[in-house]
Amino acid sequence: MSRETRGPFERLATFYRERAYFAELYRLAAPIAVQNLLANSLSMVSSVMVGQLGDAPIAAVGLSGQVFFLLVLLLFGIGSGSAMFTAQLWGNRDLVNLRKVLGLCLVLGLVAAGLFFVLCEIYPSQIIGIFSDDPQVILLGGSFLRVFAWSFLFFSISTGFGSILRSVGEVRLPMMVSTSVLVLNLALNYVLIFGKLGLPALGIQGAAIAAIISRLLECVAMVVATYRARSPIAAKLNELLGFDAHFVGKVFRPVLPVILNELFWSLGVTAYTFVYAHIGTSSIAAMNIVSAVDNLALVPFLGLSGAIAIMAGNKIGAGEKEAAYRDVGRTLGLTVAFALLIGGIVLAFKGTVIGLYNITPDVVLYADRALLILGLWIVVRSQNMILIVGTLRSGGDTRYSLFLDGVIIWILGVPMAVLGGLVLHLPVYWVYLMVMSEELTKCILGLRRYFSRKWIHDLVQTISILPPIPDV
Repeated sequence: MSRETRGPFERLATFYRERAYFAELYRLAAPIAVQNLLANSLSMVSSVMVGQLGDAPIAAVGLSGQVFFLLVLLLFGIGSGSAMFTAQLWGNRDLVNLRKVLGLCLVLGLVAAGLFFVLCEIYPSQIIGIFSDDPQVILLGGSFLRVFAWSFLFFSISTGFGSILRSVGEVRLPMMVSTSVLVLNLALNYVLIFGKLGLPALGIQGAAIAAIISRLLECVAMVVATYRARSPIAAKLNELLGFDAHFVGKVFRPVLPVILNELFWSLGVTAYTFVYAHIGTSSIAAMNIVSAVDNLALVPFLGLSGAIAIMAGNKIGAGEKEAAYRDVGRTLGLTVAFALLIGGIVLAFKGTVIGLYNITPDVVLYADRALLILGLWIVVRSQNMILIVGTLRSGGDTRYSLFLDGVIIWILGVPMAVLGGLVLHLPVYWVYLMVMSEELTKCILGLRRYFSRKWIHDLVQTISILPPIPDV
């Protein structure tokens, strides 16, 4: 039977018939999704713990978390940009250059984390004051941030190792390390925030101390486990630092747009937080609750986007460009089905989640309506995760990714937030809905880019490749 005479359902069944695709997608996506599920679940429990202290502590920790969020996305840009290279290098089994890219990733991450650490130690209250004019929030947030910042350097190292490990298909090791440490962090939060086991109740300062201990142990465990497992990325120091200026230039050229992408996007999201906070403390407290649910709801798509980025990158590096294109298309289709399911769950249980917090009626109202918007827009936002992180970056199409994710937010999303929140003085949930116009625009343009195939670039050819090292 020819393609033209087959019905749409038969063609769809044929498109999804390849078992090897599902096996590989599951092998890679499941550990990434489980890691993020546990991380965001435990983060939400920690948020509920802090939520027992009142609106101001929720806002203070949430705004401090916004600073950390900036660093996380910057490190994600460095890590995912480097992994874009290492996934293709692993497909070509070029371990020499792969390890150089890892070394460059770690150096860049430490520089970024060091800068954030210094700023948070010197200007903690001024940084919180950018987002809020509430004196109590500034006082609490500044003292929390100064302690919390000590965790940044440890986090940059574990993030770098985790990103490159996943790019070579080793997804279980970072999952095991990170989730174990997160469980410890939750236990430390309970003990230090509320003063259990004979220790004094430290409130939000206890949460900051718990974060430092947890991130230190995560860093040590990630590095030790990598070398004990004799991972392909377990390099000697001279292998990690074996790059020269020419190599840095070749790698940095496509990686820089990824870093700028995350920087511009994170600053744009920070601008959203600025608007929410200036609408009022109740508004930012509500949006912190929504953020916790949002992080949890997007977990399956973090797994799918991470998995397809590895799969597509490996295949492009091995010269199988059409297979990479086909796998991305399958994943976009699966994402729609998962998004409809997750969106329904958010809508069904939003009231239950809000009831976990000790908050005022205004915060309850704002959070309920914002969660309604979140549940309805997950389909669009999940597509964007697959398109930007899983597709454009795996193919080295970083300049278009920068435009799509780092520029559109400033020419559409941020102006809409400012118009709604600071000019029209609308309730925070209406501002949140206006911001979603950015997501819709990205989705339309991203799908057009995928179908054009212009996103597929062979990065292996951009650096001088030594003869591949045979598998031992």
